[in-house]
Amino acid sequence: MLSDATWRALQKRLGRSSFRTKFRLSEKELAYASDRGLDVLTTHARDFVTRRVAPRDPPNEGKQTPVTGHPVFVAQHATATCCRGCLVKWHKIPAGRKLTVAQINYVTDVLLRWLSDQLAAPQAKRPPPPESQPRP
Repeated sequence: MLSDATWRALQKRLGRSSFRTKFRLSEKELAYASDRGLDVLTTHARDFVTRRVAPRDPPNEGKQTPVTGHPVFVAQHATATCCRGCLVKWHKIPAGRKLTVAQINYVTDVLLRWLSDQLAAPQAKRPPPPESQPRP
């Protein structure tokens, strides 16, 4: 289980990245997440991490996670858990070997904390996704 202190420290580091902070769930992704709930999202997150990120040499490394289309994909980019390169850089999880069960659990916990925060954020305070923001 991811401690509150660990989650806050990670949020602080990710918050300094303009790339990571731009990710928000679209209305469609938010509806999907709300309709299915965290139990289903947990199953999806664990499955995506196990199949796409956990192998020793993931297929399409660096490109294995779509940017949109599922709330977990958005969460993976927002939390830098989308590829092994990001896991090394942001989470200090070494590449070149299969993720352990504990590492898969950690990544899944990170994803679920981000998704929980997104689901709990009031719509009025949620900034629109970058693609819908007006350009200057």
